[in-house]
Amino acid sequence: MSLNITTDAVTDKTNISKLRKSSQFLMPVRLAGQALADSVYDVYPVSNLGNNKIFNGYASLASWIAKEKTVVIDGYAGVFYDTISAELCKELNDKGLTVNWVNTSAYLKPEDEIEAMVQPFLGSADSVWGKRTTLKLHDLYDIAALANCLPDGAFDINIVIGPGAALAGWNAPVIYIDLPKNELQFRMRAGSIHNLGSSALAEPFVMYKRFYFVDWVMLNQHKKEILDKITVIADGQWPTDLNWTLMTSLREGLDKISQSVIRVRPWFEPGAWGGQWIKQHIPGVNEDVVNYAWSFELIVPENGLLFESDGFVLEVSFDFLMFSNQRQVLGKHAEKFGDEFPIRFDFLDTYDGGNLSIQCHPKLKYIQDVFGETITQDETYYILDCGAGANVYLGFQDDIKPETFRAELEKSQGQGVELEITGFVQSHPAKKHDLFLIPNGTIHSAGAGNMVLEISATPYIFTFKMYDWLRLDLDGNPRPINIEHAFNNLDFSRKGNRVQEELISKPGVIENGEDWELVHLPTHAEHFYDVHRIDFNSEIFIKNDNNCHVMMLVEGQSVLVETEDGSKQTFAYAETFVIPAAAKSYKLTNMGQSRAKVIKAFLK
Repeated sequence: MSLNITTDAVTDKTNISKLRKSSQFLMPVRLAGQALADSVYDVYPVSNLGNNKIFNGYASLASWIAKEKTVVIDGYAGVFYDTISAELCKELNDKGLTVNWVNTSAYLKPEDEIEAMVQPFLGSADSVWGKRTTLKLHDLYDIAALANCLPDGAFDINIVIGPGAALAGWNAPVIYIDLPKNELQFRMRAGSIHNLGSSALAEPFVMYKRFYFVDWVMLNQHKKEILDKITVIADGQWPTDLNWTLMTSLREGLDKISQSVIRVRPWFEPGAWGGQWIKQHIPGVNEDVVNYAWSFELIVPENGLLFESDGFVLEVSFDFLMFSNQRQVLGKHAEKFGDEFPIRFDFLDTYDGGNLSIQCHPKLKYIQDVFGETITQDETYYILDCGAGANVYLGFQDDIKPETFRAELEKSQGQGVELEITGFVQSHPAKKHDLFLIPNGTIHSAGAGNMVLEISATPYIFTFKMYDWLRLDLDGNPRPINIEHAFNNLDFSRKGNRVQEELISKPGVIENGEDWELVHLPTHAEHFYDVHRIDFNSEIFIKNDNNCHVMMLVEGQSVLVETEDGSKQTFAYAETFVIPAAAKSYKLTNMGQSRAKVIKAFLK
């Protein structure tokens, strides 16, 4: 099927601002200038692929395609395929080449049929959550018709393009266009993209729900299935540009970091309760925002990995690493967790901000049965920093009466009346380096004045809010309250003295040397991960026993990490990094003047 490509490429900043709704900067196509000091947090942490490994622009990709004659351009949702087609068509036409374009969107099943297929996985219209789909990407297409659309010898170049393009079955190199999840969401909020098989624009939370529970699930599975067929990987986050590399180069980069050190690209979001710590301590973020509530330090379903060559950067989703190198990353736990990286680190910034909502997370069986997840949202709060009077809400008062508590929550929600929450929920003073334990079903909230490092199992959207201080979100809309879900999961036995005994970690030194201590911050029995802190003045050598370590410098200026393969990287205060199991051992060297403290989370 030959298509006439007429879409103009987007070339000006005004149009770009219409395509992505965010206060966050678009990552530069090329990182140039002086390197950051070792003690400065880096918002664009890159791994070097060597020289002449990443190529820039549509002209270079068109030249590569011209040599191949027939190619498949597959990729993620949210990519501006029309712009990519237009730019490549222009470059190829300028070479005097005719192009036959086959667009997978022409082979989607009727929209109402797709809607009927996905609806069972979207929950009720007003629900924040759906259930992870069991559909496959090919279910959305008329596969027989797509497979019958073969390359046309009357054209110099044949290209099938769009999500699922590899389903056409062409015997041709596959170019995969990836898109970071943050940019996808910025485009979603701007209304410049749609869900797969849909032409409708909906509220961002409705589109996100469909992306999370349906589109991403299908696309990630498809990506895994075609991984060995991909020849070129391209980064589609720039509306007017493109960076790309050969898959062989990317594999080399993935192999390297899977044996040394991994750091993802963090991204930052404002929120109703957000604070000012991130703005004050992390250079490179846009300071012209009201606050920052979150930093996605290591939430791998949404974070990407950055690679660099000659200054050009290319971001790929973390699942490329897990699909190809899961055993190197997870070691002895790879069989249990498979493609899922099980631990996350993120920041909750309430410093000069507000309280988080009073909330809980689902029990394991509940998240499996209701939402289709495999592991649940067991959390801890590590206090990275805090102000005077900061607190954490955790556990029930000893005299809690569930029916009274529920009635008061429903009254507050229905009548808009404030609730004296400490009549039901305990408040605990917070100080730096405290660790609060939040296994599923535990009522909790971070109070104002904290900079929380949330160390958790990977699931991250299943928060059942019961009370949110009667506030609106940053767009002036009510934030969803989920009393029914919460009361299906709350553990009312976590109350009274039991909270101090079981839910506030009691650190203890388990090993020490001349100028170092290994401090154990025990987690709850229900947590499948544990936490250590390494306090040291000079250097320390650590074996990881075929286990993956997720780490952060939580006190000090910077730390040098050296692994057995000769890799050396320096990480600044508050930067998250991962030592994969295949690294076998590593040495930490304190590069600052004061004692360093490094958090280490690992699977039990």
